[in-house]
Parts: sequence; C-alpha cells; structure tokens
Amino acid sequence: MTTDIQTEINTLRDRINADAMRLAELQKSLPPVVVEDYELMTTDGPVKLSEFFQGKDDLIVVHNMGRSCTYCTLWADGLNGVESHLHDRAALLLVSADPAEEAESFANDRGWLFAVASGHGVRFTQEMGFETDGHPGPGVSTFHRNADGSIVRIAQDEFGPGDLYCSVWHLLARLKDGINDWSPKENYAHDEAEADESNQSCGSGCGCH
Repeated sequence: MTTDIQTEINTLRDRINADAMRLAELQKSLPPVVVEDYELMTTDGPVKLSEFFQGKDDLIVVHNMGRSCTYCTLWADGLNGVESHLHDRAALLLVSADPAEEAESFANDRGWLFAVASGHGVRFTQEMGFETDGHPGPGVSTFHRNADGSIVRIAQDEFGPGDLYCSVWHLLARLKDGINDWSPKENYAHDEAEADESNQSCGSGCGCH
C-alpha cells in the first residue's frame, strides 16, 4: 500500500512540474502587448518604466497591494531572498499601491534589495489588469524591451496562497497538521525578541548600543 502511495506521489509530482512549465509556455505564447513607457512615482519624482530595466532586456514587475497586505509582504520577502539570482537574468521592480514615501520607507524597513516604485495615482496598475474599482490586486507581469526601445508585456499571473511564487505554503502544507490556519504577519514575536536581544549591551562596558 505504501509503495502504491509513493508511486502516485511521484507520478503526481512529475505531472505538476510538467504542467507548471507548460503553463509558463502557454502564458508566454500569447501575443506580446505593446505598452507605453509609463511613469511610476518614487521619492525622487516620476521615473519611466524603461529606466527600471537597468540596462537589461527583461523586467519582472511585482504588483504589490502595499504595507496593509501581509500576504504581499510575504511574497516580496521571499523574492528578496533570491533577488541576486533573478537580477542576474532580469531586472526586478516592485510596484506598490502605497504612495512613494510610504512604499520606500517600508521597503527599507524590510531590507528589500530590488527597486521599488509607487503605482498610487497612476494608470499603470489598472491598465495592467491588477486594479478593479480602485482596489489593487497582487501578481506579476514580465516585460521585454525591443531593440527599438519599445516595451512589450510578455506574460502576467496572479498571486494567491499556494501559488507557484511562494514556497512557504508548500513547506507548511507538508507538516503533520498542514497549514493549520496560519497566515503571514508583518512581524513575529521571535523577530522582536531577537531584535531586543541584539540591542542589548554586551556588558563589557564597551559602550555598544
């Protein structure tokens, strides 16, 4: 019986992996959509989408609902951990629904390494399909810059618990009690305890902290 279950697990895993790659190919097979060189807001003023390519031909844009969405923070924190790997292949930009000052302040607090801009008050998020009736939604868009400077959107996808873009759900699902109603938080008690500990004087009289 155990052998039968393991065989089914192996077969299902292979099929899911194959389906995930097939999904990506299908998403890319849609005709590229030419987009304008949108202006996004930063604390230094408006910056054109083309400037976020940072000399690369490809750009990954994460559509983020802002600080109030702890799920969005979870995805961004996860992507931050692989930022150097992604940036080796493409530029990475997070577009927050928060105003530029708030978005940049929060990004600094989280230690995010990728570029951050605000979609607040501009058409970009809505026209990319991630805002409905003034309410933003989370997801990702990929863009390519052609030799003539024109920008096309290659693919897009939505974010949600259990998706392909956040490993946390898949790891927790394999615990004895599974996800067990867990939900992400902006900060956790153990993080605060570690921060308090790190701010303690070493007791040597050296004057640290």
